[in-house]
Amino acid sequence: MLQHLSIENYALIKELQIDFSKGFSVITGETGAGKSIILGALGLILGQRADSQSLLDKETKCVIEGVFDISSLNLSSFFAENDLDEDAKCILRREITPNGKSRAFINDTPVSLLQMKTLGESLVDIHSQHKTLSLSESSFQLDLLNLFAKAQNTLQNYSRTFAIYCETQKQLEQLRQDEQESKRNQDYFQFLFNELQEAQLENDNQEALESELSLQTHAETIKTTLQQVNGVLDGNEICVLQQLNFVKSQLQKIQNHHKTVGELNERLNSAFFELKDIVSELNHFEEGIEFSPELQEQLSKKLNKIYHLQQKHQVSSLEDLLAIEADLESKLQNIAGFETQIIAKEKESQELEKQLLELSSELTAQRKKAALEIEGKIKPVLSALGMPNGLLKIRMEPLPHFSSTGKDKISFLFSANLGNSPDEIIKVASGGELSRLMLAIKSLITENTLLPTIIFDEIDSGVSGEISLKVADIMSKMSKNMQVIAITHLPQIAAKASSHFKVYKQDIEQKTVSSIKKLADEERIREIATMLSSENPTEAALKTAKELMTNSL
Repeated sequence: MLQHLSIENYALIKELQIDFSKGFSVITGETGAGKSIILGALGLILGQRADSQSLLDKETKCVIEGVFDISSLNLSSFFAENDLDEDAKCILRREITPNGKSRAFINDTPVSLLQMKTLGESLVDIHSQHKTLSLSESSFQLDLLNLFAKAQNTLQNYSRTFAIYCETQKQLEQLRQDEQESKRNQDYFQFLFNELQEAQLENDNQEALESELSLQTHAETIKTTLQQVNGVLDGNEICVLQQLNFVKSQLQKIQNHHKTVGELNERLNSAFFELKDIVSELNHFEEGIEFSPELQEQLSKKLNKIYHLQQKHQVSSLEDLLAIEADLESKLQNIAGFETQIIAKEKESQELEKQLLELSSELTAQRKKAALEIEGKIKPVLSALGMPNGLLKIRMEPLPHFSSTGKDKISFLFSANLGNSPDEIIKVASGGELSRLMLAIKSLITENTLLPTIIFDEIDSGVSGEISLKVADIMSKMSKNMQVIAITHLPQIAAKASSHFKVYKQDIEQKTVSSIKKLADEERIREIATMLSSENPTEAALKTAKELMTNSL
């Protein structure tokens, strides 16, 4: 329930404080006094978008704060999910700076506008003349029917299942598209994979193959050169090794005469043995060279195949070709697995369809029962509101497919006059009839809603006389189950309220501002009398106002 509303620097309001109580409260005042401004300010702390143009003083920020008693509401999950402190008193605050920036707070913790709006939808139902027009909208009609049917839990389960079903259908469609696309490429992938696999690249070393081919290609030259080199090093009496051996022996004769000669001879000795080892390896290498035209052709073909594949796949190494081969193999395996995935996803989809059918059937049954109850219960309410022949029919038609709200198409059909068949509300209801019809429906769902506060913004438009008394009675009855606040021009409704606030304008410091005050009983009588007659009510108007007040007690 809304307990307190504070408004600073908003529209025509410089500063305003309002304490609300339980039951039925009304707000009255002349046209343009600022009644709807208060409602607009309240809307801001319920999550509506802000506009810096609405600031009274363009140099100062606007602050709007509302205090709500939420002790009887089950909102723990909201506060837990949003990591917010929960208390019996909940404070919503909105700040708007001159540059247009807006900040929202719940219990002094900064929150997003969406979080504030979500909480606000659980606290207050603001019903304006504009909202009355939504009664002709199918989605609004369905929401009303669900509320009366107490179908929220079933609808929540259905919506959750429907969301999963839609995602499953999306995944299934994607799998089918991927399968078709893959099958179009399957033959090409298979050709590329087979070509790489036939090349048997996994045991090859490109550098070694290239070295071996070079050896085979130049085998004769290499062998001849090695033989010549070996001849020079160790092939005759004047070969390098023989000459080096002679030098060693000569130095050995004189090495005892000088230390340097001995050191050089040792180095020469090391060089001799190193050269001898080189000669041995050259001989071994030369003896191992055997030219094979067949091997040369094999190596040439193998490398040409590798070069061709590298050019074809635009890579430069054998490792890259092996990676491409592995990727193609994976793709071919995935193509083969699409059918299994599709079968599994189709089975999942069918199971979800079965669940949706059960839940939608349950929703339909709940709605049909509620529709019959509404049709029966609303008739006497419409009669009390001056439409004795008023008739509301709720038509339910099955949809050919699942929707986000079930398989039902809902239409509210209305007739205000005897002999006229019920038709779509937008076609047959006048503005006044639409307001009364909405009030009648709202009165029926009062016990079914968890919202603690409902605000009527001049819903009594087009209503007068005896009917206005009936409207007042219905609002008063609703206030037994929830807090009702009505902005009204009708004295009959004002007289029925337990609390009465008056909005008025006054000039302060060269500015016109709006203010509000809670009226005492004598002030209420004069205000109601003014509403009945004029600014200076007559004695008759005052008497009538007093009678209205007395009869409302």
